[in-house]
Amino acid sequence: MQALYDVPAPAKLNLFLHVVGKRPDGYHLLESVFALVDWADTLHFERRGDGLLQRHDRGDALPADDLCLRAARLLQAESSCTLGADIHIEKRLPSGAGMGGGSSDAASTLLALNRLWGLHWPLSRLLPLGLKLGADVPFFLGGRNAFVQGIGEDLTPIELPEQTFAIVKPDVSIPTKDIFSSPLLQRSESLAIVAVFPEHGSKKGTEPSESNSKLVAGTSQNAQKSASRVELNAESCARIAGFLEINSKLNNALRNDLQKPAEQYSSQVTQALALLESRFGNSRMTGSGSAVFATVQGKDGMSNQPMATLPELPPGWVGKVCRSLAQHPLRGWAED
Repeated sequence: MQALYDVPAPAKLNLFLHVVGKRPDGYHLLESVFALVDWADTLHFERRGDGLLQRHDRGDALPADDLCLRAARLLQAESSCTLGADIHIEKRLPSGAGMGGGSSDAASTLLALNRLWGLHWPLSRLLPLGLKLGADVPFFLGGRNAFVQGIGEDLTPIELPEQTFAIVKPDVSIPTKDIFSSPLLQRSESLAIVAVFPEHGSKKGTEPSESNSKLVAGTSQNAQKSASRVELNAESCARIAGFLEINSKLNNALRNDLQKPAEQYSSQVTQALALLESRFGNSRMTGSGSAVFATVQGKDGMSNQPMATLPELPPGWVGKVCRSLAQHPLRGWAED
């Protein structure tokens, strides 16, 4: 194999994001549902025999040492591979959006080079590399929508209803450190899933089904020590998915704990939220911002309006009406 073209790197949305604790090393413990959407970057890979790794930007110039190159170097070093690659990136996802664009590029790079270089590493060997690159990378490697715990490495795959989302990214990027150090940062005293599903969790002697088996990148020691970690069985996963399908309850009961600090940092976030609220009746920020999204609802209350349009956006803002993805397009490129 000499090349791989048109390799997708889709974005994700945090359907909710709750801060449920903090590790001794300062990292915050989160609880969220990550949902894949069809807004994506596109990457192209050409194998080199000289070991060099070079990135070529098809569009706006990216930082000189982005996650994509770091992922390629890490896989090359860990595998002792003598091959290199030319990596071409068509960047469509906005940066600083909280949609995991850089992490998704890194995950697609690991999956593509694993195949292009003939390494044939299983997912279990790629996941720890992903976690070294960033907390969101293991999610994109796992390839399925997931209930997420820890700092992002503890993933329980779940089935989500098909949905349409309107996404808007204001012309501002928010430093993550400013969000997590803000006095306005909310903390969810009780677990989101406990609050929504009091009878959630694995009963004694009940194991998660194979389809909902947990993926943990690297060591799960920190997650196991955390009081905020919950175990989900197949019934619990189904209940989460069913709850998320009821949009009116979703909009009222779930939130992003990072949204208030982001709104304090930039009024553009507040403006974007109001813009979507006025058009679609709901809005919420994804990740640590600054992108916001709304669930597009049809007359029956369900998300069935793929032809919905965004309101007019201010100069410098970008947006897109997206459909959810049942799984990552590269799902299966590395064996579980």
